[in-house]
Amino acid sequence: MTSAPLAARLSLPSGPLFFPVTAYGPDGSVDLDAYRTHVRRGVEAGAAAVFACCGTGEFHALTPEEFERCVRAAVEAAEGRVPVVAGAGYGTALAVRYARLAEAAGADGLLAMPPYLVVAGQEGLLRHYREVAAATSLPVVVYQRDNAVFTPETVVELARTDGIIGLKDGLGDLDLMQRVISAVRTEVPGDFLYFNGLPTAEQTQLAYRALGVTLYSSAVFCFAPEIALAFHRALADGDGRTVEKLLDGFFRPFVELRDQGRGYAVALVKAGVRLRGLDVGEVRPPLHEPTEDHVKQLAELIERGYALLEEAK
Repeated sequence: MTSAPLAARLSLPSGPLFFPVTAYGPDGSVDLDAYRTHVRRGVEAGAAAVFACCGTGEFHALTPEEFERCVRAAVEAAEGRVPVVAGAGYGTALAVRYARLAEAAGADGLLAMPPYLVVAGQEGLLRHYREVAAATSLPVVVYQRDNAVFTPETVVELARTDGIIGLKDGLGDLDLMQRVISAVRTEVPGDFLYFNGLPTAEQTQLAYRALGVTLYSSAVFCFAPEIALAFHRALADGDGRTVEKLLDGFFRPFVELRDQGRGYAVALVKAGVRLRGLDVGEVRPPLHEPTEDHVKQLAELIERGYALLEEAK
């Protein structure tokens, strides 16, 4: 266990960033025992951090009470071995409430997701995230995607804001990211963090790494941690052969399968966790379960991915 600041703990990750799914029981209620098991297994497998109740964890589907219980369970399961970052979102008042619930539950930081529904201007977005950052003592990573896309000038102001330590990019505009990184480096020298937050980030991480972005989320880690870790190690070691083999034989086919259904970035991951032996239940509406054929294809793909690891030995 370490008391080092979150930014320092995240800056040199020993493994992928783990975004656990949220477990539900047969009656649809949160299953905290299964959730603790899922988080604990991920930490033991080599995750560098746990991002609880975020996109993959169906933040949108949780009540505030369920959210707090899940974050607390993640903190308990992690036992201080890695930091636990919790999601926070919706409008400003609710995002502040979730931030305070996360702090009360023992989280080490926040992932501030886009505001709900509205398309706001840069001034309003900046005010929103500054209010979230001021609401607790927790460091904040701002998630850029959908209706929360920032100009380089706005990210400079975010970087100047006490409590905001980084930007997670779920947009995929590399030109914009390069301009953001350059502007912050010029105007606010320091250790502002950047994350690749695209779905199945491994698929784009070579491009992000060329910009200097080494942190990325891994949904695959939820159900195939050995594959995710092998890819992470190969990137860090400059092992291009293994990177290409895993991209060609596993990650690209997984992305193609994921793209066959809306919401599969969550639902297919959850199906993968069940396939690997942990019953975490189904996704909540408005998401829906993958088709039987798609689950069968996922099972075959997981088997192929592990076979690739054996070949690489």
